[in-house]
Amino acid sequence: MRHGLLLIDETGRIVLASGQTLHLLGSEEALISVGSSLRQVLYLVRDHAGDTWSQVRAQLPRSFVQPDSSRFEVTLRGHLLEVHLHPVAGGRWAVAFEDVTARRAAEAQAEEMARHDLLTGLPNRLLLRERLNEALGRLQRTGEACAVLLIDLDRFKPINDTLGHPMGDALLKKVADRLRSTVRVTDTVARIGGDEFVILQTGIRGASDTQILARRIVDLVGRTYMVEGQLLTIGASVGVALAPNDGEDADRLLKNADLALYRSKLDGRGTYRFFEPEMDARMQARRQLELDMRQALARREFYLHYQPQLQLEGNRLVGCEALIRWQHPVRGMVSPLDFIPLAEEIGLIVPIGEWVMRQACRDAATWPAPLSVAVNVSPAQFKSERLVEMVMSALSASGLPATRLEVEITEGVLLNESEKTLQTLHRLRELGVRVSMDDFGTGYSSLSYLRSFPFDKIKIDRSFVSDLSGKRDGEAIIRAIAGLGRSLGMTTVAEGVETADQLERIRAEGCTDVQGYLISKPISASEVFKFLTLDNPR
Repeated sequence: MRHGLLLIDETGRIVLASGQTLHLLGSEEALISVGSSLRQVLYLVRDHAGDTWSQVRAQLPRSFVQPDSSRFEVTLRGHLLEVHLHPVAGGRWAVAFEDVTARRAAEAQAEEMARHDLLTGLPNRLLLRERLNEALGRLQRTGEACAVLLIDLDRFKPINDTLGHPMGDALLKKVADRLRSTVRVTDTVARIGGDEFVILQTGIRGASDTQILARRIVDLVGRTYMVEGQLLTIGASVGVALAPNDGEDADRLLKNADLALYRSKLDGRGTYRFFEPEMDARMQARRQLELDMRQALARREFYLHYQPQLQLEGNRLVGCEALIRWQHPVRGMVSPLDFIPLAEEIGLIVPIGEWVMRQACRDAATWPAPLSVAVNVSPAQFKSERLVEMVMSALSASGLPATRLEVEITEGVLLNESEKTLQTLHRLRELGVRVSMDDFGTGYSSLSYLRSFPFDKIKIDRSFVSDLSGKRDGEAIIRAIAGLGRSLGMTTVAEGVETADQLERIRAEGCTDVQGYLISKPISASEVFKFLTLDNPR
């Protein structure tokens, strides 16, 4: 038998002992055999059980008087034995012994592994929560303050995507090593997600202690790494919550640290921010705006206005730019500056953008040819696999010729220039759709983008037009862009024209088209007809 087994009769004598019994009990003198008394077994256990003997002695009397089976553990000579007592008919007892040393060690190891991240060896979310609760318990008992620093790696995803997950994993290990080096032995560094880490800083005297640590983290994580022969550079954004000021329970501290982290990302990443109560209010407002925006499509609260574009040669209307508007039943008119960035961040810009495209094509189909409509397409929409198919569907459903549709993109679409993006642009061009570069001149690489794709139109950002009256270099910049467009055979549109003086200067510098309040404010689709009939002296 694999287990030791003793059968004890009603007088307390052993009537059967398996071969494993002596080995498990650790008796080399063969004191235990048929005919031995239970007392002899107990003496043997007492001599070798050490500290566990008192527990055995307290439990045995109860075990032998109850009618059901019972179980307890005893340590003999370094081995952990699980003892089972089973009553047998006639007042007899069966005692089984099992060595569970290896099993308990494996269970302990598994439990330990369940509390650690397998890649970095750092504590995981479970162990972090335990240690955070312990720290908060000390806070209640002794007033010892602590801090939670939530860390998110900047620019990590591109490394994973371009160099592969093995390289990303190797980098995460090095980040973990650097974070370990920044803290004391009493602090905890944990990994709670793909590229998210948490530091629990205990025994702090004030916010200055945590500020020093946050600065060190941003500096150290942001230094260049050498990974498998590659030089890699990432950064760290850090959000900080202090106990007890920012919360006295684990959930609130982690939530507030996350709010502070979100703020540090908004402020440009590669920095740290401490939690402030206003952050929670702003986040609640943001969540409500997100909820309202998701319902706005279903409730048909969005509508379009169109801003006319005037061709300077002949002073004739050539097209209109579609501009989304949101009339909320409670908020009233919601500015696109408030909801479009959020829609892009959460991915809602894709269904909203599809609605804009379909509605703009329907409206433009009612206008006289060859009047065109320009629709902005965001970088998030370009990531969609079905952008071209959606445009084709909108054109087909509305009956608008593709040549009367213009897709406007910003350099954000080409910021991470890929073959897929250029293929999408060329597929749109093959349909007959025109493509324009919006907000030209405001980015870092606008000229290189003109080389990567033959745009039909360049839209000069309104900031250069407004500079005409205040800065001497405004005219020079517009002149240069207009000349560039002329050389490349592209239409140049000056946005934000609001005064007659600006119009004349732009005309003199060689721009082909203009758009702005001087020509017309954004108007409804039906008002476009009225605008066409106006006698425009410009």
